[in-house]
Amino acid sequence: MTQVERLAEYLHEGGKPTPMDAWFQLGIYRLSGRIFDLRKAGMRISMELVEVENQFGETVRVAQYSKEMG
Repeated sequence: MTQVERLAEYLHEGGKPTPMDAWFQLGIYRLSGRIFDLRKAGMRISMELVEVENQFGETVRVAQYSKEMG
């Protein structure tokens, strides 16, 4: 299974990956690149910025993706 296929399945199942989720759960280092591939193939994917805490206890904003319904 390719990274794009793994990500498509994850999104179809309702997953909302951030870059760290993608790295640890899906083995995808460049999430934005795979999102680009899926969008190019016609999948409608939305992005929102969410706040997470980094390893230093700082609050940072990262992209979180989800499959658009409808």
